[in-house]
Amino acid sequence: MKIYTKTGDKGTTALFGGTRVPKHHIRIDSYGTVDELNSYIGLIRDQNIDQHHKDILIDIQDKLFVIGAILATDPEKAILKSGKERLNIEKISNYNIELLEKEMDTMNAVIPQMTHFVLPGGHQTVSFCHIARCVCRRAERLASALNELEPFEANALKYLNRLSDYLFVLARKLSFDLKAEEVKWVPKKF
Repeated sequence: MKIYTKTGDKGTTALFGGTRVPKHHIRIDSYGTVDELNSYIGLIRDQNIDQHHKDILIDIQDKLFVIGAILATDPEKAILKSGKERLNIEKISNYNIELLEKEMDTMNAVIPQMTHFVLPGGHQTVSFCHIARCVCRRAERLASALNELEPFEANALKYLNRLSDYLFVLARKLSFDLKAEEVKWVPKKF
């Protein structure tokens, strides 16, 4: 299988279903940002962190591929003539969202209570989490804008929202585990 097809040489790409759209289309930007997020999650997973976090991150990467596929599917061609869904994969479930919530609750139970905003940083692994969190928020904003134009499965958007929260809590938990300094943001007074 060749990686290059040359079909995008004029600035268009195909959605799942065959519809061609400009590469700058919000749908492409949405799933491209989810792909970028998935790469940053991989970078976090490659760090020296405990196996449980790595296992959760692998599950998250799987779910991000599902979301990418949902976003890459032309809604007008999502249902085949046979009445079956074109995208024949497991969707984002309430369980997937609840797993992120459970993980956050577990991490929050052992880290110090947050009293201020914290500045991103303190350790390279923590910084990667904050970068992923920001990319996740961007993916969520783009997906939200796309959803207003062409609605898709609500749980995909919920998952992105919960994932950015998870990445923030993971950053705090890794700061705690790595004994990295968590610098509080305290606004300066005039």
